[in-house]
Amino acid sequence: QDEYKPDKDLSEVDLKNAIRVHHALATKASDYSKKSNVLKLKTADWRVFLFQAPSKEEMLSWILRINLVAAIFSAPAFPAAICSMKKFCRPLLPSSMTKLCQEEQLRSHENKMKQIADELSEHKLHPVEKSLKSKEAEEYRLKEHYLIFE
Repeated sequence: QDEYKPDKDLSEVDLKNAIRVHHALATKASDYSKKSNVLKLKTADWRVFLFQAPSKEEMLSWILRINLVAAIFSAPAFPAAICSMKKFCRPLLPSSMTKLCQEEQLRSHENKMKQIADELSEHKLHPVEKSLKSKEAEEYRLKEHYLIFE
């Protein structure tokens, strides 16, 4: 709500409340109907923010710019930690600039999307009993939630 002033230094509060956009995705909030021109920002840590723009054109501009900056600061993910247990671990998402050009980054995202879709299909072929409250059932649900979100 405050107007941005480029010559003003950022305060500690500003930095504490900043939203990290690495590996984030901005989209039109089509599932939100209370207000118009609302965009949804999903961050790497699975938080969701809604922003209202003054017009449809400005909303689309915000989406484009946020996704462009997010892409610039979204270096490819590091593989998840490896351990002797079968426990599911999410990959690490670095908040550093990518060294890939936009075309390479797009191909990388398309390959990752296919890999995750294949992994989700494989995951659903081996369900655990839903009534179980065991570690295996919780791991299964956690991995499924992660794959669907990704």
